[in-house]
Amino acid sequence: MIKKCLFPAAGYGTRFLPATKAMPKEMLPVVNKPLIQYGVEEALDAGLSEISIVTGRGKRALEDHFDISYELENQIKGTDKEKYLVGIRRLLDECSFSYTRQTEMKGLGHAILTGRPLIGDEPFAVVLADDLCVNPEGDGVLTQMVKLYNQFRCSIVAIQEVDPQETHKYGVIAGDMIRDDIFRVTNMVEKPKPEDAPTNLAIIGRYILTPDIFDIIANTEPGKGGEIQITDALLQQARSGCVIAYKFKGQRFDCGGAEGYIDATNFCFENYYKTGKAY
Repeated sequence: MIKKCLFPAAGYGTRFLPATKAMPKEMLPVVNKPLIQYGVEEALDAGLSEISIVTGRGKRALEDHFDISYELENQIKGTDKEKYLVGIRRLLDECSFSYTRQTEMKGLGHAILTGRPLIGDEPFAVVLADDLCVNPEGDGVLTQMVKLYNQFRCSIVAIQEVDPQETHKYGVIAGDMIRDDIFRVTNMVEKPKPEDAPTNLAIIGRYILTPDIFDIIANTEPGKGGEIQITDALLQQARSGCVIAYKFKGQRFDCGGAEGYIDATNFCFENYYKTGKAY
């Protein structure tokens, strides 16, 4: 059983400056909830209740959010405003939270490796909070991936088709098709130019990783941009074992940039908040 979910949250959020100059990008609100809360709710719905967060300088708001605010709760106790805290109270009641700091920004692979003391020797999920994923018609993306892990027992990356001219923004996979939405990975390239991309199947911010990935990352040399790339480590894992790529059901919004963030806000307002549905 997978119980742990790692949130790398030490990045500067430079695509959203100046808003992220003094506020963690993970705390940007989509309607009335911060991005990271959507991710934690998705994790809990998938049965992952042990939440580990890799933070950095200036990220104290993340810890404060997943904590009790005695003054605030006392102030609104017994009023109709208490209903706004139902969601976060559920997370505090049903999840545990642990934190560690990434003191240097050396890439996603390094951020995941920094979380090793929190994860230990067991499989775990990874969520990048600025990729907001929704599936109003069924299971969340992590729930879908956990079910796949129970079948394949190997690392899994979530993928989607992107415009071929956009491959330079993503890790891109190639693989042997197992079924129309599952591929056994044979190649991974980090942010390739369109002419160098093996396919247009791009990795988005949802992973399930087996614990041997830590030793592989530790022995991975810096790659694209001089950073330790998780795609390089996963390619090594795929060559020596098995990595599955999964075309998930649902919709993903890139909330690290203004356009995707606005689209996500409009979607959540129209489909959840405005209609009174739980989200």
